[in-house]
Amino acid sequence: MKASLVIMAAGLGSRYGGSKQVDGIGPHGEILMEYSIYDALRAGFNKVVFIIKPEMEQMVRGLCGDYLARRTALDGSPVEVAYAFQDFSSVPDFYHIPPERTKPFGTVHALLCAADVVHEPCCVINADDYYGIDAYRTIYRELLALPPEGKATMVGYLLKNTASLHGTVSRGVCTVEGGKLASIREALKVQLYPDGTLRDLAEDEPLAPETVVSMNFWGFTPSIFPALRTYFETFLRTRAGEDLKAECLLPVMVGHEMAAGRLEVSVLHSADKWFGMTYREDREVVAAQLRRLHAQGDYPETLRT
Repeated sequence: MKASLVIMAAGLGSRYGGSKQVDGIGPHGEILMEYSIYDALRAGFNKVVFIIKPEMEQMVRGLCGDYLARRTALDGSPVEVAYAFQDFSSVPDFYHIPPERTKPFGTVHALLCAADVVHEPCCVINADDYYGIDAYRTIYRELLALPPEGKATMVGYLLKNTASLHGTVSRGVCTVEGGKLASIREALKVQLYPDGTLRDLAEDEPLAPETVVSMNFWGFTPSIFPALRTYFETFLRTRAGEDLKAECLLPVMVGHEMAAGRLEVSVLHSADKWFGMTYREDREVVAAQLRRLHAQGDYPETLRT
């Protein structure tokens, strides 16, 4: 069965101070999404879709797309590689983009841009996050069992393991009941403090360190795309016209579909620890983690074989 890894890599990386999606942080200059691809392929995925800005295509092809197209998947088939482009040209004609708008429209729009190339169950991830080897095996098994409509899945992580001491982060705060996602809300300014406490500065409230959060590690079937389109068009008719920096976010959209009774989401847990780069100061911590994983044999000397 075909299953695709969909990598959202078109973000500007403004808080990081550069294009963190293509920052060679591994021992041999590997970028973070190369680890995601390596882990996904050994879990059973056989297709990779890059969602990028048009001007990134040649760079992404050179970094990993071209050699990936020569790889063989676990089932013996050639790895299929596809590209989808997130830019303002894909916005519906009824919406006129304000000239002051420079910020991308967010993760709902990103995934929607891949509708023409994703025709199978898919795992959707951020390009600049490390999710762990076991997470891909776990979500792959769940994807194969999902019915065509009405169901989705996600891998949840503990909030205390996903925040940064160097500034605020945005996290999808989850309520889980009986292994199912009961609710999800976007906490836009989560701050971790040196004593381990966490606070949502936007709502001025404390957050429990053991809170389950979404790190945009989603599993969907192709039936999600009509819902994405409807939700995004509603967003454009309301929020986007009022706020030039507003983003249409997957956790909020998933919560909306759940509240309407159209979607049920299973919450999976991984034995691995998430890490990622939000701020430039996070880089050395992530680099050290990757060196450790290579040294203990979780990854070969180089991923580019």
